[in-house]
Amino acid sequence: MSLVFWSCVLLVAFTYAGYPLCMLLLARIAPRPVAARADAALPMVSVVMPVHDAEAGVAAKLRNLLALDYPDERIEVLVACDGCSDGTADAARGIGDPRVRVLEFAQRRGKASCLNDAVASALGDVLLMVDVRQRIEPGALRALVAHLADPAVGVVGGQLRFEDPDTGFAASVDAYWRYESAIRQAEAASGSVVGVSGALYAMRRTLFRPLPAETVLDDVLVPMRVAAQGARVTWQPAAVAWDRASDSVSGERVRKVRTLAGNLQLVQLAPWLLHPGRNPLWFRFVGHKLLRLAAPWALLAMGLAALVLARGHAFYLACAIAAVAGVALVALVPRVPTLAAVPPVRMLVAFVHMNLFAAQALFAFARGRRLHLW
Repeated sequence: MSLVFWSCVLLVAFTYAGYPLCMLLLARIAPRPVAARADAALPMVSVVMPVHDAEAGVAAKLRNLLALDYPDERIEVLVACDGCSDGTADAARGIGDPRVRVLEFAQRRGKASCLNDAVASALGDVLLMVDVRQRIEPGALRALVAHLADPAVGVVGGQLRFEDPDTGFAASVDAYWRYESAIRQAEAASGSVVGVSGALYAMRRTLFRPLPAETVLDDVLVPMRVAAQGARVTWQPAAVAWDRASDSVSGERVRKVRTLAGNLQLVQLAPWLLHPGRNPLWFRFVGHKLLRLAAPWALLAMGLAALVLARGHAFYLACAIAAVAGVALVALVPRVPTLAAVPPVRMLVAFVHMNLFAAQALFAFARGRRLHLW
């Protein structure tokens, strides 16, 4: 039981502290700066936005995209309507801008299929992948393109930030995302990140390969494929997309469980990701993605071992009491919302719920035959 307990402690500690520290240390001792050039010639950019039943928000998002600080003649926007049953296509056409092209697909097939078809008809040298929900800062596209002026860079991700995240569960989502962003920044500074945000990333069109139709995480599989082709995957925090964090556990659960289940699907779709000889980002993929899926089960085993050992050891008894107290505190936060403003509590809430979501992801993946659909 002692061996089980300490093995699980090491796994959880490496997952949430050891791996990030490895990236921070590597970024310090062996930095790999990007040769970004803001004065480089601006390439033709095709903005690719898959949508499903987005009538309420598509017009506002298109106005946001068309207002980006980029020459009008160097940008086009492809709206890929995935079996929309509302007025999404008409709302997009209603913008009345010749830079907007609407691709309508009668059958709902999922985001990956829409990406494949939209990229096949794109005219740009650079693809800007976006989602319909987030608002993008005007200078974001120029910031991403400046990174792509470095010939070694194949994909560059933008930074997702949250508006008004200071109360309720949204505060914990924001705290977790700041932690995640710090890891991505260290990964980028030392080489490549293993995933980008689907809300905002740019890439060279020549490096895109058609995705399996059932792909959930294009924003991980695309960068990993680009890295396998020998190009870097970087991160540009100056390119910002604004979103709203889920203010309820149930809202965040739906999104996060699907995303985490998507990581399991990646291994199924691309088993080469597990091969150190074929995946140049193998250590980062395992450390950043897969260990987080193992962590909740390690925490469960750690807790059970502590309970068994608590009878004869004060240390393990204290660990068991601390675990119960932590869970009780998390359960109390919805009833006392002011607790969410305390930074340690905010992080604890995020930690507990993200591990609960990771545990649920295994079951979602096992039964998720149509996981790829919106």
